[in-house]
Amino acid sequence: MSFGDYVYIVATLLFAYMTFVIVRNNFLSKFDEEGNRKDLKEDEENS
Repeated sequence: MSFGDYVYIVATLLFAYMTFVIVRNNFLSKFDEEGNRKDLKEDEENS
């Protein structure tokens, strides 16, 4: 295999890893410390 093939493989692996990290962080940011969804939480002022 040539040098370009190795660069392509490394770039593909880095792209997959970065995509996984971005999706995971986006998913985790939707929950608070207690595991409740932030967007489904009712405001305590309106209760």
